[in-house]
Amino acid sequence: MRIRTLAAVFAVLAVTACDRPAEPAGAPAVPAPAASASSYAVTSDVSGYYMPASEVRIGKWAFDHIFVGQAFEFEAWKGADSGTTFAPVMLQFNDATSPMVETELGEARSVTARVLPTRYAVSDDRIEFEGTSTELGPVRFEGRINQGALATSRRNLGDEGVVVTGTLTAGGQTVRDLRLRWWMGD
Repeated sequence: MRIRTLAAVFAVLAVTACDRPAEPAGAPAVPAPAASASSYAVTSDVSGYYMPASEVRIGKWAFDHIFVGQAFEFEAWKGADSGTTFAPVMLQFNDATSPMVETELGEARSVTARVLPTRYAVSDDRIEFEGTSTELGPVRFEGRINQGALATSRRNLGDEGVVVTGTLTAGGQTVRDLRLRWWMGD
């Protein structure tokens, strides 16, 4: 019985394929379905905070850091609802004109803009990020991770050396050769 059912299915598929009109010569190929808009393909630990080695200002906004989470945070993000304020990769800017406030980590600006991703790609040697912020509009970062420098920084629990070099676009401005150091966080 099962063999007859399979034979009937294959026969219908074969007839359907024969009835399809031929594509004209030189017709563009139909693109394959797009891969997932976001990807996390990491074999080493790249989690932590990537902070500018020197101040980066875009208008009144000072770029504070890129956060990259651990593998379990990327896995949990897949099912996150759209109202969340956390993502496994996100950027933060501080309003440099806002008053300072005391936090458990010391003084910080009272107004921040956290940018969550609309697309990201994190691998052992790259961080790519796209998001949108009410304050800064479209935000994009593309950077290359220097694994040797990152390993040294991790061993030293936050060596001041540059571990990522990239390009940041936000607020209609582009900052090239942005140099980031690594910090593990609390």
